[in-house]
Amino acid sequence: MEDSKIIDLYLGRDEAAVRHTSEKYGNRLRSLAYGIVNDPQTAEECENDTYMEAWSAIPPHEPRSYLYAFLARITRHISLNCCRSRSRLKRSAFICELSAEMEQCIPAPDDVESRVDDMALREAINGFLGTLGQEKRNIFIRRYWYLDSIAHISQRFSLSESKVKTTLFRCRNQLRAYLEKEGYWI
Repeated sequence: MEDSKIIDLYLGRDEAAVRHTSEKYGNRLRSLAYGIVNDPQTAEECENDTYMEAWSAIPPHEPRSYLYAFLARITRHISLNCCRSRSRLKRSAFICELSAEMEQCIPAPDDVESRVDDMALREAINGFLGTLGQEKRNIFIRRYWYLDSIAHISQRFSLSESKVKTTLFRCRNQLRAYLEKEGYWI
């Protein structure tokens, strides 16, 4: 079923919308959650929570052209919150490691007056991703959106771990330079 028709079901408050969403995107959402929480049962809970949140969020929103991205964002936030609430020390350390990597290139304001508008920053990061080649962009997104490990990325793209680390390092440096050129100060 097409995304637009699924959205119509949500807007009509038809419970079949959840079933169709699960059939079309369930495996991808569960895989995304599993990559973050590293537990199959918790990933399934995150997937189900995504459907509940989508049920609540879609009447004001109508993500007809970006339903998967809308659902993936919800799943990612639920999964990260689940990690935080369950205090998974090993996984939390991994998330902190990724945060530390990105702190080097994304501005972090010190006070309320200097906070960067999230929409403008998102547009700048999307602009940066558009400048990358397909392989670099995929590696960057797999690491910082899907939170894949270096080993998993190297297997997925048949690259050495060293090449993946080097690519990520260079991409972070390029992102920092791009954001500075756009007027963001790190």
